[in-house]
Amino acid sequence: MPIDRSWIGRTGEPVVMHVERGKIREFARAIKDDDPLYFDEEFAKREAGGIMPPVTFLQTMTHWDDGRGRVRPPMDLKRALHGEQEFEFRRPIHAGDVLTARTRVADIYEKPGRRGGTMTFVVMDTEFTNQRGELVARARQVGIETGQVVKD
Repeated sequence: MPIDRSWIGRTGEPVVMHVERGKIREFARAIKDDDPLYFDEEFAKREAGGIMPPVTFLQTMTHWDDGRGRVRPPMDLKRALHGEQEFEFRRPIHAGDVLTARTRVADIYEKPGRRGGTMTFVVMDTEFTNQRGELVARARQVGIETGQVVKD
């Protein structure tokens, strides 16, 4: 599919995410991380101001999104790959915070594939603000559409 750079700059609707203590615990257990920052209120309060979520917890934003927060440039999902994920934290996030996430298409570009064809890269940036309107984190995700069908 030819690259459509007109998607650059498009944004999804804001997604509101409640950072719940119980969900932090479930997530930490699921990733098998026993850091007391996620479980021990006394320790977390003393060390970090309260229970904090693991770094990749922000990915659970998708559970709060009813679909309107996502921007979906056309890609053939049979040839789509998750290429990269990064997080930048600006302020602490604690249990009880209410975050608002806004996602936009930051870039779309092409590169020749090593096995032939052209790969299309879609870069999505998400900014997370807390209930006080403070920027607490940024996430960047890169999706890739391969130039040919990937075989198992």
